[in-house]
Amino acid sequence: MKTVLVIADGMADRPLRELNWRTPLEAARKPSLNQIAETGVCGIIDPISPGIPPGSDAASLALLGYDALGIYSGRGALEALGSGVKILPGDVAFRCNLATIDSSMVVLDRRAGRIATEDAAELAEKLQRIKLKQSSNVEFVFKNTIQHRAILVIRGSRLSAAVSDSDPGKLGERVSEVKPLDHSLEARSTAKIVNELIREFQKTLRSSSTNKERAKHNLPPANVVLCRGAGTIPKVRPLSEIYGIRATCIAAAPLIKGVCQAAGMKVINVKGATGTLQTDYTAKTRAVVQELRNCDFVLLHVKATDVASHDGNIKQKVEAIERIDSMLGYLLKNINLDSTYLAITADHTTSTLTRNHEGDPVPVAIAGPYLRVDDVTKYDERACAKGGLHRIRGLELMPILMGLLGKTKKFGS
Repeated sequence: MKTVLVIADGMADRPLRELNWRTPLEAARKPSLNQIAETGVCGIIDPISPGIPPGSDAASLALLGYDALGIYSGRGALEALGSGVKILPGDVAFRCNLATIDSSMVVLDRRAGRIATEDAAELAEKLQRIKLKQSSNVEFVFKNTIQHRAILVIRGSRLSAAVSDSDPGKLGERVSEVKPLDHSLEARSTAKIVNELIREFQKTLRSSSTNKERAKHNLPPANVVLCRGAGTIPKVRPLSEIYGIRATCIAAAPLIKGVCQAAGMKVINVKGATGTLQTDYTAKTRAVVQELRNCDFVLLHVKATDVASHDGNIKQKVEAIERIDSMLGYLLKNINLDSTYLAITADHTTSTLTRNHEGDPVPVAIAGPYLRVDDVTKYDERACAKGGLHRIRGLELMPILMGLLGKTKKFGS
């Protein structure tokens, strides 16, 4: 028996006036999702806790069965790990955005117009050449990942992740000064280093040929680096130790790769998997079928629905859901549900109205053998809430799936 868990990032939503008070899931054409719901067991999940908007890092850890409230140690290191940067003990890593500000340091666009990955790579190469003046005993790694996203790793002695963000999180607000979050010398030193780096980054970005070329085409310049989510690698037991399984992750987003690597999973890089709306859905599902030959558990992550949500693009979100549905159709035709469980959920609700993560529960459906099939016939937020799994927490999904595989241990005598 084997399991495939599909996580559609930010797929859940709230009812929208533009869709006659339906959610994008309710409005989309989705025969495969409905088939999974109708032939399986459904429910809704609070990724962390009811009403608490989860970050993708915390939610992904929870969906793998970890108590995110207990082990969470910041997003930056997970993002860096998933982007191929080695994290050493004592390193502090940040999740970053290449963004657009005005002359008063007010944020105009937190994603620099979703700058092309190629342009971001040119800028990242220039930023990596910067030499720190005040902090000569500190090294740093700056690397772009997908579009505007990047990571910053600071390496040196006596550093701390207890520092605030420079990203204000909203448009129309000034870039924040990074401040220590405790009274330690390490936190004060780290905040000083990051502020120095941000200033040096800004100088280099302001004079870059890439941004001058963008200006010629009326594109927003990537003239600042916003840092947030200072963190270190969480200390977790690998899934192989907990359940005795061989597990594989198929994802494009560095964060998800990092979470899965921290959980001891093998990470597969699929050609054409971009972490954008234009990702190669078919290539990813073919990789799932291939990996099922050699492992017990495959996690397939798709970012597109979250991208559309954060852009407030309802039409694109519906289209992304329909592409995910076609992807699931391929899986339904190419895996044997008599010996494989297929689960589909979202890591969090992302509202296309607010463009933010929200604390609303997300739908889940599990198809496969020997299930107590319920009466749900459609996969969406309201229909799945009536299912036999009822309402569970994110960290309870993995034990349910592993219990179906016979991988959980009896509690008590």
